[in-house]
Amino acid sequence: MNSIMESIQSNRVWFCLDCGKCSSVCPITRHMVDGYSSPRLLVETAIGNGEDEILEDPLLWTCLTCKRCSEICPSVVHFSEFIQDVRELARGQNHSGECTHSGMIQTWSRMMVDPEMRQNRLGWVEEGLRVSTESDTLYFVGCLPYYDAAFEKLNIEGVSIANAALKILNHLGIEPVVLEDERCCGHDQFWQGDMDTFRGLAEVNLGNIMDTEAKRIITTCPECAWTLKHTYPDTIGDSGMEVLHLTELLAESDLSGIIPGNQDSSIQKVTYQDPCRLGRYSGVYEAPRDLIMGLGYEIREMDHNRKASLCCGTSCWSSCGQVNKKNQVERLREAKSTGADLLITACQKCQIHLKCAQSGPVLEGELQIDIRDLTTLIADHL
Repeated sequence: MNSIMESIQSNRVWFCLDCGKCSSVCPITRHMVDGYSSPRLLVETAIGNGEDEILEDPLLWTCLTCKRCSEICPSVVHFSEFIQDVRELARGQNHSGECTHSGMIQTWSRMMVDPEMRQNRLGWVEEGLRVSTESDTLYFVGCLPYYDAAFEKLNIEGVSIANAALKILNHLGIEPVVLEDERCCGHDQFWQGDMDTFRGLAEVNLGNIMDTEAKRIITTCPECAWTLKHTYPDTIGDSGMEVLHLTELLAESDLSGIIPGNQDSSIQKVTYQDPCRLGRYSGVYEAPRDLIMGLGYEIREMDHNRKASLCCGTSCWSSCGQVNKKNQVERLREAKSTGADLLITACQKCQIHLKCAQSGPVLEGELQIDIRDLTTLIADHL
């Protein structure tokens, strides 16, 4: 993107009606404490004042790009895409958001850009699970092994999700290719506007993917699924392969006789967190729910679900502060209020962020509810 005006044009920003509906649902605007902005006000600044002032808008780097505003916008303004464009332009002027976790995650992503770098990417595969070098299915793991190490104290499901995915695929008779030198998909770098890092990661990944004989890519990360299916073809190149989140594959499969019903009588009622990239971006709402009910659980929906679901509260590992924690606390309280015994999600980042909020010392007791990834839950029932 070469200019603010080009982005305004391509993302329908001119069509903003100044109605303020976006302000009422924006998870950042609702809890802002330092300064005030909203999607509507940022658009007004962009149109009226141009590039210099928009770079100082407090929403530019705190926006979650969760698409909640776009779902309710009567003019179909592509606000998340506009934010990505402006962030890319801002980086050209040495502006950037505040990295979380001391920039650790951005650092390992930049390291992976080096095509000569070699990793032990298959060391996590459990004995007895089967992978192949020749298969029509490729399992794209994403950053699960790295998250396992980075967030060990939160007791998250990282590598266990990857092994659960292999277990499920093997039960379906699939021995997938797993790339020996896979890199981060680049989702976070793209949405932060760091296009140099994104392109470096995407080019290495696309080359490795094209070297396989696969015809479809399966992933357990909604962000990887969106990036491989849409962002790569739009910016780098198209693999020509079908890309599916694991829940989409399982929804298409006949699981009768493979997955028995609920074997844990202590857990009957569950609730489900819709990940932004799987839900509002990809439109996958019912497949995870059908799988959960197929396991024999009763789903207790939170007040905000499906298109109206609340984001887990942090995006792209940047600008995570008081406002984000308020969003996470709000979501956990919604989950608790359903009376569910378990909160299920289909995105490892949702689990990381919500478990992080649970670990806070002030509200720790109030927010406790078990959190599981749908992939590991299904694997437990096999």
